[in-house]
Amino acid sequence: MIQTGEQMCRFAILACCVFIVAQAEISWSDATPPTLTTTSQTQSKPAADVDASTAETIQSPIRPPADSTAPLDGSEGRDLLLRNFRPQSKLKVHRTEIPKASFPVVDVHTHFMFKLRENRQALNDFVAVMDRNGIAVCVSLDGRLDGTFVRHRDFLWKHHRDRFVIFAHLDWRGDGVEDQPSTWACNQPGFAQRAAARIRHAVDEGASGLKIFKNFGLRYRYPDGSLIKIDDRRFDPIWKACGELGIPVIMHTADPAAFFDPVDATNERWEELSRHPDWSFYGDEFPSRSELLEARNRVIRRHPETTFIGAHVANNPEDLNEVAAWLDQMPNLVVEFASRIGELGRQPYTARRFMIRYADRIMFGTDGPQPEARLNAYWRFLETKDESFAYSEKIPPPQGMWNIHGVGLPPDVLKKIYHLNAAKFIPGVAERLPRSVP
Repeated sequence: MIQTGEQMCRFAILACCVFIVAQAEISWSDATPPTLTTTSQTQSKPAADVDASTAETIQSPIRPPADSTAPLDGSEGRDLLLRNFRPQSKLKVHRTEIPKASFPVVDVHTHFMFKLRENRQALNDFVAVMDRNGIAVCVSLDGRLDGTFVRHRDFLWKHHRDRFVIFAHLDWRGDGVEDQPSTWACNQPGFAQRAAARIRHAVDEGASGLKIFKNFGLRYRYPDGSLIKIDDRRFDPIWKACGELGIPVIMHTADPAAFFDPVDATNERWEELSRHPDWSFYGDEFPSRSELLEARNRVIRRHPETTFIGAHVANNPEDLNEVAAWLDQMPNLVVEFASRIGELGRQPYTARRFMIRYADRIMFGTDGPQPEARLNAYWRFLETKDESFAYSEKIPPPQGMWNIHGVGLPPDVLKKIYHLNAAKFIPGVAERLPRSVP
């Protein structure tokens, strides 16, 4: 086919264009790539004028696609729920094995009705735990004065009378309807006088003290629905009767400080409160924690002839300086530390000074019966200076996401806290201690 001059010209121009493009592609392959918005650029180092938050976004690893069925356990780039947080300490610290207490122990705060439910085999099993750990006597606080005191006494004393002392506690509601406070026993005329008479009868039947639970101040109500005040003078006959009978009153008033704070990101017990939202006492529905503790202290001051045991370090282990001031001001106040080594052990220097200074006013308690692993933590806390160990066998730890340190108390202090003070303040303890114990 014969091509015209015009066609040949067009063919020459096209060939030149193809050659130019080919040379450009070869040139680009050896040169720095142009500035383009590509995936490779977003993974490179950000420019100096990119703000910090943007830089973090650019440099952060790419998360896998969201999977609504995957647990938020922190694995494979997923977010982590605090309730799934299980940190494992990498510290390599000394561990002292303390299989049993160095001296005989009196546990002044236990709940054998609430925790064992009259299971005799469980009781026998725990007595064996007591033997292995050096616990000579336990004080059960569960002798309710609603007709069941004698039944609980017989449950403990039938085969183990020499190992248990029993406190009574009041039946504030009686036969009243739960949501009708006006029908409760505590709101009927003469309640305190009748309660005092029942306490006297319980002492005749073997009671060694009176237990007051935290519902007094936080749950029990007047007929109008408002919360009963701890220092209501109508209840004075109860405290007076205990003094006359020579028995102590162990009072659980309020709760940990964090339970009265907003349940938000600043609350150190958020994880615990997320599992137990009904343990929060924050808000106008409840008195402040300081109001409750001050009301309790007014009762203690008003009845100097009655010994009061402040349960759980007088329910203020977060502020041992304030507890020390109370002990200085109120000679009829003593304390025990059941379920609070988690608080004491994270302030070991302060706790040690406190426990040595007030060695004559502190008693041992666990809120038991507790498993042996928990008891071993108590011995380790009191008798060693070990660092950073678990205060509980439970996972997660029940009262705060931290470890504790031992306070390494001297032997003379240990003896007082383990048994001498209990023998002094609680009737029925001394005669149950081994004869070799001073």
